[in-house]
Amino acid sequence: MTSALVVLLIALAVLGAAVWWSRQKVLAHQREQLEDDKAEARRWVERLGGQVLNLVGTNEAAKQALADASERHAAALTQLEAATTAKQARLTSETAMEGLYYVRAARLAMDLDPGPELPALTGQRHAGHVDEDREVEIDGRTQVASPHPSERTPHYYPGGTVAGKPVPQGWYSDPWWKPALAAGMWTAGSYALMSAMFVGMATVPAEAAYADGYADGMGADGSGPDGMDPDGMDPGADGMNPDTFNDGGLDGFDLGGFGF
Repeated sequence: MTSALVVLLIALAVLGAAVWWSRQKVLAHQREQLEDDKAEARRWVERLGGQVLNLVGTNEAAKQALADASERHAAALTQLEAATTAKQARLTSETAMEGLYYVRAARLAMDLDPGPELPALTGQRHAGHVDEDREVEIDGRTQVASPHPSERTPHYYPGGTVAGKPVPQGWYSDPWWKPALAAGMWTAGSYALMSAMFVGMATVPAEAAYADGYADGMGADGSGPDGMDPDGMDPGADGMNPDTFNDGGLDGFDLGGFGF
């Protein structure tokens, strides 16, 4: 009986050592992956910082794009400092690359060489892009979209997903996507704007046009799912803190001062 107990204890010790060693290998791999992803993020952040410091806008569109690039740079610096997982580090790279898209737009607005192509942002290709001038009137207010910057369209968006819906790449008269970016939810007025502005545009997918005007549970009275009023959404509700990460998820994606 004593010999059997000794053998059992030895087996348990060996098993425990194997589990510990396996766990250490996993942790070492995670640390290595985090360092690699942080180094990659740091490279993009530094590249963006250099562009922001060395460029001065010469027209309204370029100035606005560079202001957005500067916001992205500040957000990326905060994210890089706070990143504790590989996923958060990759989100930092995405933020910095978004800033570089704004820099690229500013250079185009000033008739400068835009520089090398950038990797596609998450959801960018799916969102499509504006390929023709559009002018619509919503609630007595004129909104303009264009593939080119101008005095009427000084606000650039690189294209991507905002609050679960695609926003096409292009130049706009107003940054109408920013309230949804801050609140995480679209209003009925935004659906109407998208429908009027993008329906029939060949380079914009049907999801971005919202031909019915009230997609995904948005009621015809402007209320959200279960009667929720999207116009009453508070960007800071439920403890939302855009300056910090939450469990490695998208809550760490700093809004960079977006909003009104």
